[in-house]
Amino acid sequence: MKININPLSVNKAFKGRRFKTDEYKRYEKELLYLLPALKVPKGELFISLSFGFSSKLKDIDNPVKLFIDILQKKYNFNDRDVYKLNVTKEIVKKGKEFIKFKIDGI
Repeated sequence: MKININPLSVNKAFKGRRFKTDEYKRYEKELLYLLPALKVPKGELFISLSFGFSSKLKDIDNPVKLFIDILQKKYNFNDRDVYKLNVTKEIVKKGKEFIKFKIDGI
């Protein structure tokens, strides 16, 4: 199905400035430390993400923007170069939550 409408950006969806919470700052700092060294190809990118949640109530799309923003900070690319995403959700036991990712050129 195709719907002819201009997609709304997150930046236009809210009024006022948005500030990072302390929880997000800790999350970003921890991820920047944990992410391995890798070289991201130049040009159009394809990112595969898999989130392991311990609750079926978690929305698959909630962590996507935050995680991609952290990836671009770590690997020095611009998320406007992401042309394709594959996102999956897995349910795991509490304490076994995870994020898997892969960045490829198209």
